[in-house]
Order: sequence, then structure tokens, then C-alpha cells
Amino acid sequence: MAIIKSILDTDLYKFTTSYAYSKLFPRAFGEFVFVDRSNGDYPDGFDERVRQELDKMSELSLTIGEEEFVRKKMPYLPPIYIDFLKGFRFDPSEVEVSLEGRKLKIRATGLLYRITLWETPILATVSELYFRETKQYPDTQYMEKAAIEKALSLKENGITFSLFGMRRRFSFEVEDRVTGLLKQYAGDSLFGTSNVYLAYRHNVNVSGTHPHEWVQFHGSIYGYKMANYMSMENWINVYDGDLGTVLTDTYTTDVFLRNFSKKHAALFTSLRHDSGDAFVFTDKVIRRYEELRIDPKLKYIVFSDSLNVDKAILIKNYCGERIGATFGIGTNLTNDVGNNIKGMNIVMKLFRCKMTAKEQWHECVKLSDVEGKHTGSEKEIRLAQETLGL
Repeated sequence: MAIIKSILDTDLYKFTTSYAYSKLFPRAFGEFVFVDRSNGDYPDGFDERVRQELDKMSELSLTIGEEEFVRKKMPYLPPIYIDFLKGFRFDPSEVEVSLEGRKLKIRATGLLYRITLWETPILATVSELYFRETKQYPDTQYMEKAAIEKALSLKENGITFSLFGMRRRFSFEVEDRVTGLLKQYAGDSLFGTSNVYLAYRHNVNVSGTHPHEWVQFHGSIYGYKMANYMSMENWINVYDGDLGTVLTDTYTTDVFLRNFSKKHAALFTSLRHDSGDAFVFTDKVIRRYEELRIDPKLKYIVFSDSLNVDKAILIKNYCGERIGATFGIGTNLTNDVGNNIKGMNIVMKLFRCKMTAKEQWHECVKLSDVEGKHTGSEKEIRLAQETLGL
């Protein structure tokens, strides 16, 4: 049984970013590289198992029911892009997989509007396969009880949240079951899920923001000082006010807030917190809105950094009436399965890009608010830091 069962079994931002590339940068190329932040070892033959799963993905295509769901629930994607998705097939030749000294190496290279679609399915595949191959099994009773308790607690505390747990889920079956339980027990507190296929299966909202890669691409093409500004301008050009949540920590939050103009503060409905101290971040954001003479009570923050229920409650109380707060909770919901199993700390980041096939590659980096989360070559990270005065 294939791990990835639908083209829609991915995060919303993969489609919205893919469409944005296709509209503004249709000839741009990119290269995504897999990173295991915990530098773990993988079993012998693991690369071959991953390859088998990626090969199966070439058989996936959009069903009529899925197409109708996308048209209805994702109106910001135009008919021309939905027609592209109907004809889209994953091409496994775009992805290299190997095992070097028990370290897993994965690289996906090609046209950016296509290649971006590999990221989250590869991460979900690696996570599920790893637990399967290392013979770790969920305690289903514990997992269901934990999900119900969390759903009830979030509801009782009036917390609006979305499920952001596709990339590091224990398995598709666990994410599917947890989504159903959250829908059943969290009521209106559950705003939706970032997983488009599970939104379709469970008839809930699709929710998500734009990713670091969008800002990284702009940093590489336009320069680090212009990256945040140009990525916001181009997102507005493509979506005209829809999908109004913006990520702040691609080149650190302080740099972002310096670039955050009155126009962008007015047009974007919310900012997403994804690294660093959530309480310090809240104060900085409120202060910046006030400097721009925009009432922070009209805006909100989407918190999504390694959240659990208790942390979400503390953050919501800290925000109080000063600014709105919503939450994207991921691994704590889709990989809390008992038996001392810990979710993997894996990502797949944009490492290189270029505007056309004939151009030279440009490196891409990410400078998180947390030093351990920087990605890219040391040389390019230093250059970005010097350019931005960090």
C-alpha cells in the first residue's frame, strides 16, 4: 500500500507557491535538499524503500471529486492551475536518493513550479517509512485518548487552531484518525487542516500560509535586503489580498519588521511565528503595528513553532485583547502516539535556484531566529548575515 495516496496529500502552501512560481517565474529552476537536523542513522536499504515509494507516486492523478473540492474550497487557485494539476504527474527522475554512511541524502531538482511539490510528500514518506523499518508501532488507545483530550482542552480554552502536522506525521493513518477526532471533539475551535487531501476526506477548511522557500527564492534573486519586501509584493500580485498570512523569520524577525511597510501591514491580515521566543515576538509585532499607526487588535499572529496545547494556552493568554492569536499545531498532534516514540526533526529546504535553465545557480539560505535552524552553506550564511548587518 503506497504511503502517499493522492496528489492532494500535501500541505496547502505547496499548491499556492507552485502557482505563484508558474505565474511569475515559469522558467525558474530550484533544488530542494533533505536535512535531518538530529543527524540520525537510517537502516540499510532505506534509500531503496524511499525510491520505491517515490516511484509509486508517478501513478497518482487528480480525481473528479478532488478537482471539485479544489475548485470549491480553494477559489484563489485559478482554473488554469487546476487544469495543470489535472494533467500533473510526479516524475521520480527529478529526485536523487542515496544512503551514505547510514545518512540519508535526498535532492530534488527541476522547474520550481513542479519541484516544490515534492517537499512535503517526501518528508511524510521518510517519517512513516522510518518508523515502519525500525519497527516502532503506535499505541492506538493512547493516541486516540490524547487527541480527544487535546481537542477538548483547546475548545474549552477558546483556542482557534489548524492542524499543521503532515510533514512529520507518524503515518497517514494516524493523521487521518487524528483529523477525524479533532473535527468531532474540538468543534468550531478547529479552523481547518493544512493537508488538502484530509480536508477533502473530512470536509473541513483548508488552511495554510506561505513558506520560507518563497522568501528564500526572492533573497537569492533580488538580494537579501529586498527579499522580504519583494516576496510580499509578488504574493500580493498573484493573490490580490487572498492568503494574507506572511512568514517573518526567513532572515530573522528583526530584519522582517524593518522591511514591513505600512502598505504590507495594512494588506496582510496576519504574521506567522515559526521560531524563537513567542512572547518576545508578540511584543515586537504589536510595537511595529503601533509604529505604523495600525491597530494591532485588527490583526492576528499565527503561532506554529513546536506547539503543544499548554504552550498555546499560555501564548493566547499573553496576547489577551492586545492582538488576535491563532495556532498551527503539527507534530504534537500527528505524532503523539505513545510507546516513547519521538517525532523526527526533518526538513527539506530550497538550497539553490536560478531564473532560467542556462543561468548559473544561486545559493539560497535561511537565517532563523534560532541559530540551529539556519540552512545553507556556511559561506552564504555569513554573506547574508553581513549584508543584513546581523
